[in-house]
Amino acid sequence: MIDDDIRYRAVDSRDARFDGVFFTAVTSTGIYCRPSCPAVTPKRVNCTFYPSAAAAQSAGFRACRRCRPDSVPGSPEWNHRADLVGRAMRLIGDGVVDREGVAGLAQHLGYSSRQLQRQLTAELGAGPIALARARRAQTARLLLQTTELPVTEIAFASGFASVRQFNETVREVYDRTPSGLRAEVAAGRRTATPAGGLALRLAYRGPLDSDHLIDFLALRAVPGVEEVVPGAVPGVRTYRRTLALPYGHGIAEVDGLAPDRPRTRGWLDCRLLLTDLRDLPTAVQRLRILFDLDADPLAVDDQLGADPLLGPLVRARPGLRSPGHVDPHELAVRAVLGQQVTVGAARTLAGRLAAKYGTELPEPSGGLRLLFPTAAALAAADPEDFAMPAARRRALIGLCAALAEGAVRLDGGVDREEAAAQLLALPGIGPWTVGYLRMRALADPDVFLPSDIGVKHGLLRLDAPGDPKSAARAAEAWAPWRSYAVHRLWAGPADDHRTGTTGTTGTENTRA
Repeated sequence: MIDDDIRYRAVDSRDARFDGVFFTAVTSTGIYCRPSCPAVTPKRVNCTFYPSAAAAQSAGFRACRRCRPDSVPGSPEWNHRADLVGRAMRLIGDGVVDREGVAGLAQHLGYSSRQLQRQLTAELGAGPIALARARRAQTARLLLQTTELPVTEIAFASGFASVRQFNETVREVYDRTPSGLRAEVAAGRRTATPAGGLALRLAYRGPLDSDHLIDFLALRAVPGVEEVVPGAVPGVRTYRRTLALPYGHGIAEVDGLAPDRPRTRGWLDCRLLLTDLRDLPTAVQRLRILFDLDADPLAVDDQLGADPLLGPLVRARPGLRSPGHVDPHELAVRAVLGQQVTVGAARTLAGRLAAKYGTELPEPSGGLRLLFPTAAALAAADPEDFAMPAARRRALIGLCAALAEGAVRLDGGVDREEAAAQLLALPGIGPWTVGYLRMRALADPDVFLPSDIGVKHGLLRLDAPGDPKSAARAAEAWAPWRSYAVHRLWAGPADDHRTGTTGTTGTENTRA
């Protein structure tokens, strides 16, 4: 827990680790900033601290145009908190309020709108409408300053119900008209890519081991749906995939860090091609979850680095993340496909199902030509198309039917314990699969997989017992970051990631 004195010291030292964790409003200027703002440190008496940008905006403060506090990574709390507020923030980030309103958000969470308003206001200083409004304002600024799209189109793409609402919000948040905000950035720096193309930066805090992320995703890339290719910059690899989104589909490209770039650079370059720009905030949020960009790696590494067993791995590879996923239903299917087979075999099975039951893109893009099949499509599929043992075939069809019917939910608003119980009740879904889905689909930072063969091999490489009981005992010291410990054991030491010697192969109870 941090108090206002600690917050002010963070502001005084311009500590970027706290960016997104809280916001500093300055009463003498009427603006709010991120803690690392390079401006002259305000007097303590003039500072008020808010847990969210929406709270600062609701109190009448405008966003600083110098440090752009709306563009910081999200609070790491929403990565690991499983309570109502954490679940609500994940759904708001995915655009549920824009699409379904506050009533829809409350229904997803199983609370009344009034209870939800009360809880969010008490903890974040703003209700769901204000939080969604802040998100829309950030999207509007991004589009105004990075594209040549007409202002009217930007208004609706950002989630606003009217141009008037859009104009009023931009003026209140940024003390600028939309045209004035756009004029702050030279026209030559804006893109004119047609059909919804957009280049942007995905912010993160602390060090980031992008090699680990690209390695992990490349090993599991489903043909036609995902690929890893050489980037435009020598030494850079680019992860590309298709996205099924609420209003249409998209293609995302995210570059890893160049070898000469510091791991603390602060952002990853990203490009999105969307059929409907209203999907921009949702696409960005899902990519942030995939790359675990809202995490606090220093907090994770501080604890795991102090452990005698994991310490050397942490020091060799700081900033390792626990990847999530852009589509929990896709991940669930792939987890079952990967039971008791190698990662390569699971990828091949997923590719065959995608080719037969996925949706073809109107135009291929490089190696990308498919959207991964929906749970409903696979639930109705011919079982003979599943080249796997009969029991696993039944498990896959049963899981897809439960997902399609809503009997099992894996979105960011679900209660993790409830989702785990629902999954375990399904035939053929065991503890490993549930744990893997909690770790990646539900962004649980404290999942350990004691029976996983990759975990066993990782422990044996460290001259530690690899049997499940010993592994579980050792992992007690790694809470609440056991998901990150699993990835450390899978990745192993900082070997040459280009040669595939980082411990990311094996069979599953392995890693689909």
